[in-house]
Amino acid sequence: MSWNEPGGDKKDPWSGRGDQKGPPDLDEAIRLLQVKLGGIFGGGQDGGSSVSPPWKTMGFVMAGAAVLWGLSGFYIIDEGTQGVETRFGKYVATTQSGLNWHIPTPIENVTVVDVKQQRYIEVGYRSGGSEQTLGSVPKEALMLTKDENIVDIRLAVQYQVKDAKEFIFNIVNPSATLKQVTESTQRGVIGSSEMDFVLTEGRSEIVTQIKKEIQDVMDSYKSGIQITSVNLQDAQPPEQVQNAFEDAIKAREDEQRLINEAEAYSNDVVPKARGSAARKIQEAEGYKEQVIAQAEGESSRFSKLRAEYSKAPDVTRKRLYIEAMETVLAETNTIMVDVKGSNNMLYLPLDKMIQHQSALQQPNAAPSTAEQPAQAAVEPSPPTVRTSTRGRDTRGR
Repeated sequence: MSWNEPGGDKKDPWSGRGDQKGPPDLDEAIRLLQVKLGGIFGGGQDGGSSVSPPWKTMGFVMAGAAVLWGLSGFYIIDEGTQGVETRFGKYVATTQSGLNWHIPTPIENVTVVDVKQQRYIEVGYRSGGSEQTLGSVPKEALMLTKDENIVDIRLAVQYQVKDAKEFIFNIVNPSATLKQVTESTQRGVIGSSEMDFVLTEGRSEIVTQIKKEIQDVMDSYKSGIQITSVNLQDAQPPEQVQNAFEDAIKAREDEQRLINEAEAYSNDVVPKARGSAARKIQEAEGYKEQVIAQAEGESSRFSKLRAEYSKAPDVTRKRLYIEAMETVLAETNTIMVDVKGSNNMLYLPLDKMIQHQSALQQPNAAPSTAEQPAQAAVEPSPPTVRTSTRGRDTRGR
């Protein structure tokens, strides 16, 4: 049966004053608390009856709490991060990696910023957790070019924090601000370029220009952001005109291919024609020099002959006649011999005799089958000629 139920012993188990009515004694409760705290912090009873004063106990408590509060101000900044200390919300200092200390909360607070992390934003598409799956966002992707065509541009911007203080205090939402700046800059650059330039050879130049302009704007905002790269994920015409644009690209490629083939043919034919023309010019110049030299030689020869002719006309005429006959007869294979004392003309096959003599002078060269009958026919000729000549000479005498 409990102490406060009817029929109980009416004794208070806490205060030991069960025989008194009313609430527990407050002084007694404080005294018991002091005894317990004195036992914890080294105070105690001297002889089992003395108790530490209340102010001394409270001092120990406050000192312990102050030590614990001061120790809570130590913090560690990891490599690649920076800590921004604020005192009642106002910037105090930026701490680097290592063990640091600040006045504990609520006086000072520390915000840790990862300055090495590669952050990125997507403009015109959403990756959806997979780099191979690109979901287009027409509101961001479609834009107008200089020649009034519409293109679908998808851009990814990577950045990191270069100043933790500026990154935290100067811009409320750095990611959203960077995305708006990227959209504005992108539309300005694409709007000043033609569609063919954007879709073909101008991609690298456009990316470089966009990156530069984004960095300039973010620096003017003192955002503490460093743009590391701008990647043009895709640039193409809208889906509605994709087929027509592909046909135009194929036609342009065919045109360029035909131009390249024509240039290759031109590069092959033109040098040959120039070489042939140069060769003919050289041949003509050589023929010119030859004719001039021959004419000058003939003129000089004629002048010298004229001088000799004037000195001995008969001798010169005979010599000229003999030289002319040598020139004419040297190109023929028939030799006419005038037999002394007779008007008959004797035919000698000197051409066959010359061929036979050449064959005899070349013992290593085997005579051909076509030459063998000719040699057989030539061999009996000399005796016949000599016999006939003697006969005619005898009759003539």
